[in-house]
Amino acid sequence: MVSVRRWTGREAGLLRQALRMSVRTYAAHLGVGVRTVSKWEKLGAETCPWPDTQAILDTALARADAPAQARFEQFLGQDPLGGPPHTTPSPTIVDHEAWTEDLERVVVCLDRQDFAFAATLLNRRLTGAQPHRLDRRGMYLYGRSLVLCADLRRLQGTVQDLRTATRLYSDAHAVFAALDIPRRVAQIELSLVVVTEMTGHHTTAATRYRQLAGDERLGSADRARALLWIGTALAKDGHNESAIDVMHQATEWFEKLDEPEDWATAQQKLALAHRGAGDLTRALSYIDIARGNCRFDSPLQRVQIDTAHAHILLTDPSTRGTGNTVLDRASDVAGRYGLNHQLRSIETVRHSKEYT
Repeated sequence: MVSVRRWTGREAGLLRQALRMSVRTYAAHLGVGVRTVSKWEKLGAETCPWPDTQAILDTALARADAPAQARFEQFLGQDPLGGPPHTTPSPTIVDHEAWTEDLERVVVCLDRQDFAFAATLLNRRLTGAQPHRLDRRGMYLYGRSLVLCADLRRLQGTVQDLRTATRLYSDAHAVFAALDIPRRVAQIELSLVVVTEMTGHHTTAATRYRQLAGDERLGSADRARALLWIGTALAKDGHNESAIDVMHQATEWFEKLDEPEDWATAQQKLALAHRGAGDLTRALSYIDIARGNCRFDSPLQRVQIDTAHAHILLTDPSTRGTGNTVLDRASDVAGRYGLNHQLRSIETVRHSKEYT
């Protein structure tokens, strides 16, 4: 079997061609970002994947079938046509490219709740960083690293994690304000409100969500999410009828924007609001819609939908046994992936006076 001593973007691109995969399919196959694969094919031999990515490429080649391996060997033996002349990139460009690739992989890790690897990648970038020595591009990547580190802490969700997330978001806010990137500044402000809601300050969060729902700095999808979260905060404070009205508006917005995952999340939130309003028939109807339309690609999504479903089932004495089973399943997944905020929510539901 042919082997590669040192992978560059050229060899990585040739392997994609040998496997006869699209860029998107190849990225998913390797577990890297689409932009990473596009960068390999654009820069060719001028870029070199990180060592752990090289190992991933080694594995992909080893697992390829014999015809694909033969095609890859044939492609390797051909002279690259139309490729840019080989030059040595400047150290700054190389560092920026590698940093960008790390952040793309962090996003994938957070989507899968692989917190340990995400933390390793982020620590590699943030430990010993000297922001005052970075150029504008470097400062942008530094700010993104702070945001993703805050996202990591928010997803883990202990009380200390939420405090740390607030500090990291605030630091990132200052970076993007200095860079004069209003959209990033507003997105961080939205994340800070999410932390406010998670710490139990629902009224304050609802007020701030309302402001951001009309903030032109944000894109339409983020403003629709802010609108949905107004309803979430209202429902947590017991204002279920008002919450339902706002959530319906957000649902219509997600439908117009063609955002199916957010639309399914809105159905889940509507189910809980109707449960809070005492309408179990509608609550079950909405949770069934959510369960039928969400892909549940991540452990967090599975925990959230199971917790909401269990909450509704536990409300009716006739389905309480099933509700406890579903809640136990959610608790197992949350514990396995370190989703501490969800674990606290599950325990709140489990020990609610309504069910004891």
